[in-house]
Amino acid sequence: MPLLWISLSFLAGLALGDGTNLPVILWLLFAVLAGLLWVGSLWGERRFRWLGYLARAPQGWFSTSSQEIKVLLPALSLPLLGVVLCLGAGRMQAVKPILTPTSLAWYNDWDTSFLIEGVVITYADERDQYTQLRLQVERIHPLGSYTFIPVEGKLLARVPAGKNWRYGDRLRLEGALRTPPQDDLFSYRDYLYRQGVLSYFSCSWEGCARLIGHGYGNPLLDGIYTLRGKFEEVLYALFPDPEASLLDGILLGIEGRIPQDVAQAFKDTGTAHIIAISGFNFSVLAALFMRLFGRLFGRWRGMLVAFFAMAGYAMLAGANPAVVRAALMGILAVLAVQLGRRQNGLNSLALVSAVIAFFNPHVLWEVSFQLSAMATLGLVLYADRFTQAFMNFAARYVPSSMAQRLAAPVGAYFLYTLAAQLTTLPITFYHFQVVSLLSLLANIAVLPVQPLLMVSGAVTALVGALSLSLGRWISLFTWPLTAYTIRVVEWFAAIPTSTMGLNQVSLAFVGAFYLALFAWTALGHRLSAWIEKRASACPSRAPGFALLILASLTIVVWQAVLAAPDGHLHVTLLDIGSGDALLVVAPGGGRVLIDGGPSPSKLADALGRRFPLIDRRLDALVVAGVSEEQLGALPWVIQRYPPREVLWSGAPAASFSARQLRGIIVKEGLPMARLLGGQVLDLGDGVRLRVLEVTRRGSVLLLEWKHFAALFPVGLDFDSMARLMDDRSLPPVTVLLLAESGYAPLNPPEWLRRWHPHCLLLSVAAEDLQGRPDMETLNAAEGYTLLRTDMYGWIELITDGEHLWVETERRGGIRIP
Repeated sequence: MPLLWISLSFLAGLALGDGTNLPVILWLLFAVLAGLLWVGSLWGERRFRWLGYLARAPQGWFSTSSQEIKVLLPALSLPLLGVVLCLGAGRMQAVKPILTPTSLAWYNDWDTSFLIEGVVITYADERDQYTQLRLQVERIHPLGSYTFIPVEGKLLARVPAGKNWRYGDRLRLEGALRTPPQDDLFSYRDYLYRQGVLSYFSCSWEGCARLIGHGYGNPLLDGIYTLRGKFEEVLYALFPDPEASLLDGILLGIEGRIPQDVAQAFKDTGTAHIIAISGFNFSVLAALFMRLFGRLFGRWRGMLVAFFAMAGYAMLAGANPAVVRAALMGILAVLAVQLGRRQNGLNSLALVSAVIAFFNPHVLWEVSFQLSAMATLGLVLYADRFTQAFMNFAARYVPSSMAQRLAAPVGAYFLYTLAAQLTTLPITFYHFQVVSLLSLLANIAVLPVQPLLMVSGAVTALVGALSLSLGRWISLFTWPLTAYTIRVVEWFAAIPTSTMGLNQVSLAFVGAFYLALFAWTALGHRLSAWIEKRASACPSRAPGFALLILASLTIVVWQAVLAAPDGHLHVTLLDIGSGDALLVVAPGGGRVLIDGGPSPSKLADALGRRFPLIDRRLDALVVAGVSEEQLGALPWVIQRYPPREVLWSGAPAASFSARQLRGIIVKEGLPMARLLGGQVLDLGDGVRLRVLEVTRRGSVLLLEWKHFAALFPVGLDFDSMARLMDDRSLPPVTVLLLAESGYAPLNPPEWLRRWHPHCLLLSVAAEDLQGRPDMETLNAAEGYTLLRTDMYGWIELITDGEHLWVETERRGGIRIP
């Protein structure tokens, strides 16, 4: 196993170089001295025989015959490993940054602002409130100076959202350069340093980032990122949230738009590898691909098809270095398992790791690389062992032929996951200080559908890019698989004590764990015997393809049935944080959205869970408030849930999001009308939406049906409040929405007494940045039934015009008399 030890020596040299500050020339001198010692060991003359005592071939934990040792002894010796070790240390020293006036990081933390020009070098990472860009900076201009300074270096820039930046754009930023932050829990500085980024830029005002040119990137990467953007548009056109966001993460590696609650559920259940384009994900799914395609095309042809499938997946995910590395690890895992020889697998894994680390020495400290390498090692060492142990165990109770057939699904959906998790547990403990007690069960529940989900999702995206109509038909099969994955993960995450926090895990513990594990592995047959005695499983035959299609269509049909009109009026206060988002569904099924709140991912997730897959249109969008808190989510979401008409109130240019939303409305050709005071909108079935007041901040709306009335003072100001309190033609209301997330001046006690509602609604974030709701508002609300989104989650009011029922996300349902 010469390659194994040579590769491990190089990796050890990189670690040694990272912990020392010896110059490169000194490491090269050490390498030369070790090389001379190695040559002396190969010479073989009697006067140099003493050098041969230094040429002891290291032996691994796997058996090596005496003949093999004789062959390896001249070629593999401690001096040779010393040469490789020193070269690895020198390589690490060579990539350590040296700050000079031509380095971008030289200007970090200066008490001045700069004009910074650079080119976007990756896919734009769009989040709810901001966009993250990585730039290769070319020159900077201190404000107050008159000339640009040529510099080199990468910059992470956090700029306002909504600008649609692209790879290859040349930008000019205005602001201060900072060293990336760090705290006791996580060092963002070290994380970015490992990726060659030493400077950080953040701004929140609209003009701090300006476009000054297009097309400055690599044409091949530009084409890949353009294709990636096209597929992303297709996914969001075909699927609702959170399914669209999950597929965006699985297929394209774009995780920024996954709702926070959904992402946390995947983390808590140890299933986050399904989303992340990491080696852990590739290593596990590589084995699943191998089983899937091996059945269809045979063992070796299936392996080749699996290689092409993973390569195509890597291209679809953007082909960035992390994805390419993960794909190589996944391909390596397939090859190692197919060859069925641990020695070859170990050699290949070590060699690929060393090659990757040669081009990027800092990769050794990336968590994704560590997880990918150790997950692949787990598959190499234990996949065959666990499978064989299971077959031996099953053969005691069923015929051998059936035991072999059972081993395929049990191995793919359980044993391979167990093998990968066994070798990644210490890294998970060390980096995240948390352990999911239900991780294994959650993985067993969701992994069986992941190969089909990935394949069908990719096919849906490809077909949808050619024809959205055809893509919608295929999405009927893909959506149930995606929805199943999310709902199962959320179910496991909701189980009390599903996760357990750990104290700080030391490197000594990690080393001791691996030392004990690999020493145990050296016993080989004893490990298999232990597993054979204690293994238990409940194998079942995988359902046929036709049955899966039928089940998928059944789920889609039932979702449409459950979303069908039921003759009641439904008013849902969506949980979108601070700000308001109200979904009104008339008894006949008409859907009206009033505002959307600040978070695109939360709004899209909330709507996606309530709209049927085959019909995601809004009958109307009512803009009742024009602040960022009311409209921030709509410019992005309106294109996925297009309204038949838009009804606007408030100042047209009151905020950045208001201007952006109007631009999209005009671009899409959506009908738009201004709301006027006194106007009455017919929502069908006798449901009326009255516009009581129109202000520059928006409008005050009254929803009426039979004996039910709900007042939504979204655009309330002090003048309109005074007029409404004096208007005695308006009767008391059933439901009152507290204005501006419980801001006290707009919710005085006399205002509540004027309407005398049966219940109050409050839309507010759990950690509102402005400290709302105010204590004065809460004191005024005493004696009323108060329903808050920060406590109850979404709140749905259901009425037949005479009675009122309330369903909430977290505390079930209640009836309001």
